[in-house]
Amino acid sequence: MIKNDSSDYGPQMRLSQEIDEQKYRQTGEDFYSKCVRIADALKDDADHFENFKDALRHMRFLPAGRVQNAMGAARQTTAYNCFVSGTIEDSMDSIMTRATQAAETMRRGGGIGYDFSRIRPRGDLIKSLESRSSGPVSFMGIFDSVCQTIASSGHRRGAQMGVLRIDHPDIEQFISVKHNSDKLTGFNVSVGVTDEFMLHLQDKKPFSLRYEGTVYKEVDPVVLWDMIMRSTWDWAEPGVLFIDRINEMNNLYYCEDIEATNPCGEQPLPAYGACLLGSFNLPKYIVEGKFDVAQYKTDIAVTVRAMDNVIDRTIYPLAEQKWEAIQKRRMGLGVTGLANAGEMLGYPYASDKFMAWAKSVLSMLRDYCYKASAELAKEKGPFPLWDWEKYSKGRFIQTLPQELQDTIQTTGIRNSHLTSIAPTGTISLTADNTSSGIEPPFALFYDRTIEGFDGQSIELVEDYAYSKGWLGRTANEITADEHLAVLTLASQLVDSAVSKTCNVGDDVTYDEFKQLYFKAWKSGCKGITTFRAAGKRYGILNEVKPDNDNEPTAEACFINSETGKKECD
Repeated sequence: MIKNDSSDYGPQMRLSQEIDEQKYRQTGEDFYSKCVRIADALKDDADHFENFKDALRHMRFLPAGRVQNAMGAARQTTAYNCFVSGTIEDSMDSIMTRATQAAETMRRGGGIGYDFSRIRPRGDLIKSLESRSSGPVSFMGIFDSVCQTIASSGHRRGAQMGVLRIDHPDIEQFISVKHNSDKLTGFNVSVGVTDEFMLHLQDKKPFSLRYEGTVYKEVDPVVLWDMIMRSTWDWAEPGVLFIDRINEMNNLYYCEDIEATNPCGEQPLPAYGACLLGSFNLPKYIVEGKFDVAQYKTDIAVTVRAMDNVIDRTIYPLAEQKWEAIQKRRMGLGVTGLANAGEMLGYPYASDKFMAWAKSVLSMLRDYCYKASAELAKEKGPFPLWDWEKYSKGRFIQTLPQELQDTIQTTGIRNSHLTSIAPTGTISLTADNTSSGIEPPFALFYDRTIEGFDGQSIELVEDYAYSKGWLGRTANEITADEHLAVLTLASQLVDSAVSKTCNVGDDVTYDEFKQLYFKAWKSGCKGITTFRAAGKRYGILNEVKPDNDNEPTAEACFINSETGKKECD
């Protein structure tokens, strides 16, 4: 039974209470008790407990679903949402070992990403067997079956990201692998696009597809790029990861290579990498028409301390994941409700005033996360792979204020990475449907399909700011270039990556659409995802015509932030 939480805290919308109870509370637990459980599990002392509990119960900070579900709970699940597989080598033993490890990771509640680029191309001779390789795409089917099987053991779906480098000889097959509705449904797919390819595309020079140093063929980069663009234009996949930019901007460039991301793309991670997620709920900092900077800064310090404790106090599906997490102590703190908060301050989404305010908010997130981690390092020690001489040369670290860099040089830093912008679909919905991540609302209110043990139900959901009397811009009222501008701004201020969908309206031509991706690369983004409502694949959220009361509605399909999957009717 759902208990009536105090009007001072907790979700007020009936649907938000239902989802919070179903996904994040233990049996018989109300919202306040859930907050007490999490804060108690992550506290350093009595004061820290009270301060973190206050941020949780007023929903100023929203831990990712896995953290809420696991910490202090009797169930044996991990507090990590995000993992990347160990390296998949070109051998049956490696492939099957990684599939087994993936099953254990998903069984414990984690989504997982893979790079399949080391598997030899389709048709390649396997000398020891006198047979031919079936190629990386075929082996993805093994992982997809594992995901479907694990998902069938409960109502929570599994989530996977499959990546293939653009220079792999099977890239053309990979691009079109999801031009369907029934194959690899447990996967999101993305192409790892290199700077080398983009330069060849820019200069229209032939580009080599190769494996282990052997060139299999040369292709016209314009034609290959058009294959990717046509696929995303029609099918919303594959996504594009600018893999060189990811590695160049990685704080740990000196001790790891990144080849894949978590299912939603906001966490590029090395082999066995894992990352904690959580978001500051920005509308909760709007007090009497102003943004409460002091409370925001205080909450950042309290939260960094709490989330750092998760690393030592959760369980891990695999020993390799635990070693990786403890050696680097990654976390990914971000924001949600950026659009709602901006509108509530009188700044229309993507306007000049909005962009200036968003830069300020995200800069404070960056600086005060790093400041808090430096203070923790002074108290508890830096992460084990800390090396100032190398760390200080990282391109992202050099964007920090000089005073903060000087502090880190003196104290060290507790966490290698600290920030990320995740697609906060479900946790934002539990916070009375605040706008997700840095996205604008798709619609001011809509019908939301709820998956339960007894089937589906549909409930009307209002956007948080709209429910408070603010009429904000929706995703389809914002131009593709405005979406890209917000993505670019966030990408410059976040040390891992950003999950953001650039909506593309019917007025955008195909050539303009292709330029959007090229602009993203030129502006330094680590990846880009687009959504075109007129495409062949059913959308994340689909607008429908007004009903008889002339009220706008939308059918509910959405990205589940816990699974990374697009869930639709």
